[in-house]
Amino acid sequence: MTDTGPSGSEPLSKNQSKNQRRAAARERAQLARKKQKRRQRQGRWLLQGGLVVVVLAIVVGVVLVITNSIRPAGPGPANMASDGIRIGQDFVAETTPALGADDEPTATETTASSDTVDIVVYLDYLCPICGGFEEANNEYIAGLVSSGAATVEYHPIAILTNSSLGTKYSNRAANAAACVANYSPNSFFDFNTAMFENQPEEGTRGLDDARLAEIATGVDGVTSASQITQCIDDQEFASWVGAATERALDGPLPNSNVQSFRGTPTVLVNGQQYEFSQPFTNEEFRNFVVTAAGNSYADAATATPTPTEAPAEEAPAEEAPAETPAEQAPAETPAG
Repeated sequence: MTDTGPSGSEPLSKNQSKNQRRAAARERAQLARKKQKRRQRQGRWLLQGGLVVVVLAIVVGVVLVITNSIRPAGPGPANMASDGIRIGQDFVAETTPALGADDEPTATETTASSDTVDIVVYLDYLCPICGGFEEANNEYIAGLVSSGAATVEYHPIAILTNSSLGTKYSNRAANAAACVANYSPNSFFDFNTAMFENQPEEGTRGLDDARLAEIATGVDGVTSASQITQCIDDQEFASWVGAATERALDGPLPNSNVQSFRGTPTVLVNGQQYEFSQPFTNEEFRNFVVTAAGNSYADAATATPTPTEAPAEEAPAEEAPAETPAEQAPAETPAG
């Protein structure tokens, strides 16, 4: 006898078969839903993972920017131990070792008590007033330095970094100067001259690094051109430029009577600040050099001919015996 279901209309075996099919269908549906949920979860994980990667990349980028902006100054360039490079007779630079990142600059030894005048110039390569000073006085300074009558010490700083439409030209230009000082110091005077001959206008993007490298490696007598180019590209001394600028702004300026920095150009002659008027005139600067140099220069210039004049004044006394022939009676006797 065959068992029937609750209704008595269908055999139990058939109900069991139908229930099994329904259960299998439900199981398949559940599996499908589980798979769908897994795919959705995996999608969310991938999306979240991608977002995490993006966020991490952003965080790393921000950290790098912040780190680069607050990182301590790196080692300075060689031949700029005073934060400036000193050029002497025949445009030969005074060599000094590179300063470590934590070393304080050492002021150059003054020559104000000798016959050589100390000229010191703090400049920004984007500063138009600096360009005006150089245009009026570069040739005169070159003559003094070439002859050994003066030394000139250049301090490139960057106070107009935000005046070049975001390119930080002042900092990059001062870095290029540090590169030249480090790798080809004896060409620095010509490099400085060329930088002002090619000076961009304030408020523009300035010169790019490739052009800075062309100027730096294009002057006569340059050495280590490839290293200078790489130094400019890598901005090797950019952090040092920032530190040197801060030191100048903090004051006082070494070997001078200047306690607070007022802007570029700041020009010192034997420690005294040149209070210039505009437009610049070479006559005004010449007069200041003579006045500021005092005994070490103006008096020394007049002291040179003095010893030669003294014997000339005494010559008549020394030549008195020479009058004897004119007084000799024997010579006059025959004439009588």
